[in-house]
Amino acid sequence: MKTISIKGIDKPVSALVQGSDYFNPDVYEKVCTVLDRYLAIGGNTIDTAHVYGSGKSELAIGQWLKERNNREEVIILTKGAHHDEHGPRVNSEAISKDLHESLERLGTDYVDLYALHRDDEAVPVSDIIDALNSHIKAGRIKAIGVSNWSVQRLQEANEYAESNGLVGFTFNSPNLSLAKANEPFWPGCVSADAAYCDWHQENQIPLLSWSSQARGFFTGRFSSEDKSNDDIVRVFYSDENWERLQRAEKLAQEKGVTAIQIALAYVLNQPFPTCALIGAQNEEELLSCLEGSNLSLTPDEINWLENV
Repeated sequence: MKTISIKGIDKPVSALVQGSDYFNPDVYEKVCTVLDRYLAIGGNTIDTAHVYGSGKSELAIGQWLKERNNREEVIILTKGAHHDEHGPRVNSEAISKDLHESLERLGTDYVDLYALHRDDEAVPVSDIIDALNSHIKAGRIKAIGVSNWSVQRLQEANEYAESNGLVGFTFNSPNLSLAKANEPFWPGCVSADAAYCDWHQENQIPLLSWSSQARGFFTGRFSSEDKSNDDIVRVFYSDENWERLQRAEKLAQEKGVTAIQIALAYVLNQPFPTCALIGAQNEEELLSCLEGSNLSLTPDEINWLENV
């Protein structure tokens, strides 16, 4: 499987990152099947978060890591400081609390990649970088990143880190997909638009995309007449995205693949390092993702697919 490098960790990161928002000790047999197959096709990076399943995702992964005794072979990406019912909680105390709880659930003394799940622009970036660096120095985190931040805040944080001899953010995890979002899937979520991607191209900071396949928009399950999925309708239904779907289907036919594989290849053929977070739940879906990850698209094909 193709890989990228992320500053701060010494292992290559697989282009496909296995998502785990549905992981739970109650479906542990399924968790094991998915993760074992994922490693068998060359994957090595698992995405989770403090809030997934109220901690059950991390617990299931921790159990699997312990039973397989393979912690050093696997890259763990977890996220913390998500908002709660009281509002934003992107601060030193919340980061420390969530990180320690995540480490305990995962059964490890460090995470390879640690991301802030949300932003709170009322908090100075200096406070956030200082807090995260204290955990890097303590050996609890190898590399830090963000999810759902503006590139302006990300740039500001990295400029502060550089000017003060600290570790800055070396990866970013917004949504990036061929289907462009009409509005955030969840409040406060960020999708990469053209200007956002231009910043990544200029800075060459790796982007790890969530909902990289637009939550199944390119599978053929949806049509303009089918309004049964309120969230998909709200976020992805647009004349432009139907055109992008048609173009993906046309290119897929020419290449002998599927439209969903073209959509995945779109994410993985950007002019900056990218990975795609996938939600594969069986071997068929994993193999489809693997085939899609190996596709090469030219800049002209990328431009034709997205610019309708």
